[in-house]
Amino acid sequence: MVVCLSLVAATAFAQTRPEPYVPQSGQEGKDVVWVPTPQVLVEKMLDMAHVTPRDVVMDLGSGDGRTVIAAARRGATGIGVEFNPKMVELSRKNARDAGVSRKATFIEGDLFEADLSKATVITMFLLPQINVKLRPEILDLKPGTRIVSNSFTMEDWEADETEQVSEGCTSWCTALLWIVPAKVEGTWSTPQGDLELKQNFQMVSGTMGGKPINEGRLRGDQFTFTAGGTNHTVTVNGNTMQGGGWTATKR
Repeated sequence: MVVCLSLVAATAFAQTRPEPYVPQSGQEGKDVVWVPTPQVLVEKMLDMAHVTPRDVVMDLGSGDGRTVIAAARRGATGIGVEFNPKMVELSRKNARDAGVSRKATFIEGDLFEADLSKATVITMFLLPQINVKLRPEILDLKPGTRIVSNSFTMEDWEADETEQVSEGCTSWCTALLWIVPAKVEGTWSTPQGDLELKQNFQMVSGTMGGKPINEGRLRGDQFTFTAGGTNHTVTVNGNTMQGGGWTATKR
């Protein structure tokens, strides 16, 4: 009788146990529908960002956790921000199954309220209008922070690099990389005369000692330009820039 009751209880438990959560591509989300990034593109995005164990990779709208888990497998600290609690639970399970729970954290929350300041790499598969909404906060991050997006742009902030993946990918196969530029607009005092700069994201124009500068471009805190036939490469550190044997100070 005890055996029979145990079998009945086990059967009842099996019948009432909830089915595991299985997300569906195209399902509604808070800001965008969920479509998984192809794994081959996940790896390409992390490659473009040159992710190493020293990095903190934050995925905004982390879905099933695949990007965070891939970053953790490379030794990086991965953080996913996801609004859907079922997705968060699934991501944690996937991280446990992958053996990277210590390196992968998933936060249930709104991506617009996430603290991005500790991230050295941010990944996302959102929409251009959402990327642009996030853009002011992203541009205030430490110069050199890498931002990688699946397919969608930052509108008039042009990507520093764009790569297509063809092998093993049939849709959503474009990765775009931006590197947060230092802020250089303004007047700088240099031994060659005043350096007057105007900045449009990573593109820079202006004059040095009254002569126009050409090919001005920022890549994080590295600023390269040509003035008076001379190529310059300097490192920007707040209100100073230094390189080529000279130092400039921002007024």
